[in-house]
Amino acid sequence: MISRRSILFFALCAAAALPAVAASGRYAITSGQVAAVVSNDGFPVSAGQVTLPAQIVASVPDPVLKVKSIDRTGEGRAVARVECAIAQQCLPFIATLAFDTRLTTGPVPLSSLGRIPALPQQPSPAVVRAGTPATLLLEGTHVHITLPVVCLESGAMGQTIRARSPDHRQVYTVQVVREGVLEGRL
Repeated sequence: MISRRSILFFALCAAAALPAVAASGRYAITSGQVAAVVSNDGFPVSAGQVTLPAQIVASVPDPVLKVKSIDRTGEGRAVARVECAIAQQCLPFIATLAFDTRLTTGPVPLSSLGRIPALPQQPSPAVVRAGTPATLLLEGTHVHITLPVVCLESGAMGQTIRARSPDHRQVYTVQVVREGVLEGRL
């Protein structure tokens, strides 16, 4: 006959084993995996330069990742939107990238998707001058806004400058796209 202690022991063992079985269906996505896929897209970073916001998991070990976009967020910083090639394997996520701007040449990957180009290696001639009017194109997910602005700084193509609204109420940090045209994100 099985005693109550034996039944309790088996029940506790089974309860302890259930989370281990449930957790085995989740596999961590590492900063090294993200660095590899971002580097393959032409934006060389190491695992130490990638920061994930939390533990990112997939339903399979070593899922195939793809970079959806890379956006500059400031000097030496960018944000990569990454997802699994098979959407059911993981949720899309964002990774922060830190890089040395002296080593970054040419356009940021995925520039064909309208992403912001990298800072030029050699000084380029300014295409907008401080105090001159320009057109600001603000882009959002489903919104495209065109505004008149006045440049507060001179800048070459690809550089980040500040511009203000003609009524002096709003200041924008924007990228120079071409002569007289600036671009920003909502």
